[in-house]
Amino acid sequence: MSLKITKAIVSVDWLKSNLGNENLIILDCTISKVTSQKKSSKTNNKKQIKGAVFFDIKNVFSDKKAAFPNTILSSIDFEIKARDIGISKDSIIVVYDSLGIYSSPRVWWMFQLMGFENIAVLDGGFPEWKSKEYPTEDSQNHSYKPGDFAVNYQKNKIKFTNDVFLAIKNETILIADARSKGRFYATEIEPRTEVKGGHIPNSISMPYSEIIENGMLKSKKDLKIFFNKINPKKKEFIFSCGTGITASVLALGAEVSGIKNHAVYDGSWTEWGSTEGLPIGK
Repeated sequence: MSLKITKAIVSVDWLKSNLGNENLIILDCTISKVTSQKKSSKTNNKKQIKGAVFFDIKNVFSDKKAAFPNTILSSIDFEIKARDIGISKDSIIVVYDSLGIYSSPRVWWMFQLMGFENIAVLDGGFPEWKSKEYPTEDSQNHSYKPGDFAVNYQKNKIKFTNDVFLAIKNETILIADARSKGRFYATEIEPRTEVKGGHIPNSISMPYSEIIENGMLKSKKDLKIFFNKINPKKKEFIFSCGTGITASVLALGAEVSGIKNHAVYDGSWTEWGSTEGLPIGK
């Protein structure tokens, strides 16, 4: 019987104990932060968890023809590309990144959107794995047979600009922004020069860093307190950020805390803040 993942996040100890499972696929989902001067590429991560497969968010698993960065692939394209890196219906997927918890939740969310649930984020990512002196190797391309992954698209997990526009005045929906408070209130310059400063009207500032501690997700207990304080009326969440990366960190935190009615605004502030005619709060 294939191993089933029952939580959205797993520890490095759990992963180490299951390394021998034949259906396990470990995905290195590392990208650089948008505010970093380093180029985002696999070569930045000179070491990886032993046996990991590089999941190229920027160049393979985003729509390169789209107007905005990190736009999700169509379900058909995602299915093809997931099969290409050996992912099957019975795979057990653990995703991680080199920053602890940053870009790996985006990949967790992608698979949730595509209807695949046997996936978890590695808590603390590569830094935590390395701190335990668990097996690593130089970054490399492993050979793998094409998988039989099949998409079961879950449209409730994604929102688009028109959905968000309609949500502004909907009292049953809470739009939460994962960017820093400085970017939210336009006291910091946006890293993309073509994007205006400010935030979506009636949204709230919820920096993703507030649910991370020492590179790891805060405890389920602390997350419940955090989300209940912000959203005591249990409204539906729409999470936004710059381009959908750290909005997915909030989605992960919500999921771990037990919240199910949440979605990610894929275009996020980059789309909203560069589209003429949309209202902007400051």
